[in-house]
Amino acid sequence: MDLKIRGKAALVCGASKGLGRGCATALAREGCRVTLVARNRGALEKAAAEMHATTGATIVTVAADITSEQGRIAALAACPQPDILVTNAGGPPPGDFRKFSSEDWQKALGANMLTPIELIKATVDGMVSRRFGRIVNITSSAVKAPIAELALSNGARSGLTGFAAGLARQTVAANVTINNILPGRFWTDRLKSNTEFNAKEKGKTVEEVKRDLEKAIPAGRFGTPEEFGDLCAYLCSAQAGYITGQNFLIDGGIYPGTF
Repeated sequence: MDLKIRGKAALVCGASKGLGRGCATALAREGCRVTLVARNRGALEKAAAEMHATTGATIVTVAADITSEQGRIAALAACPQPDILVTNAGGPPPGDFRKFSSEDWQKALGANMLTPIELIKATVDGMVSRRFGRIVNITSSAVKAPIAELALSNGARSGLTGFAAGLARQTVAANVTINNILPGRFWTDRLKSNTEFNAKEKGKTVEEVKRDLEKAIPAGRFGTPEEFGDLCAYLCSAQAGYITGQNFLIDGGIYPGTF
């Protein structure tokens, strides 16, 4: 299917690896002009070179911390009028909420709620004026089914979900959609660190916990960044203009509910 977004400008955060890179690669494959943002310059440049080699797309890189004001300024200077915005920031650490400080909460809210909101605020009106925009927030399956040890993530990402739901209904008439993708278990650095935490808590090896996690997934495997990226690309497509304010769970069937 031709997603009809060739030539569109896409700003993708956390794009040097994992799910962000999966999204950026899928958009590049569709012919978008992609700006990648990540903190690690070496990983970012490597990702950009590989992406260009496989897709032929125009790739711009910005080595910056998107959770800082300076980082957002740098990203928007490189891509001042994105047609597509994919927000993504590393999740806060796991732990017992009783041990988290006010500073821990502020950092989590800043990265996983306020940063996406600031990026949306800076770009959504331009999208409305051009009568095309696609905003996709990478959140977490914890928004649908909270995970006990991820209290910081549960709270911050749920706040973003509520904000996005309200705004999405205001912009869709201008062909600007806002949706969230809720990843389940993908073997990324984030899941690796959570697995290490749980292994320590349970007195098991990382491999034992990893096997337990994988066995609990009805699909029998972890997800891949490529299939995650394909979902993101579709939500950014011209054909997806009637989809807004939705939360797309991609978890191999592990969520047991009907709704």
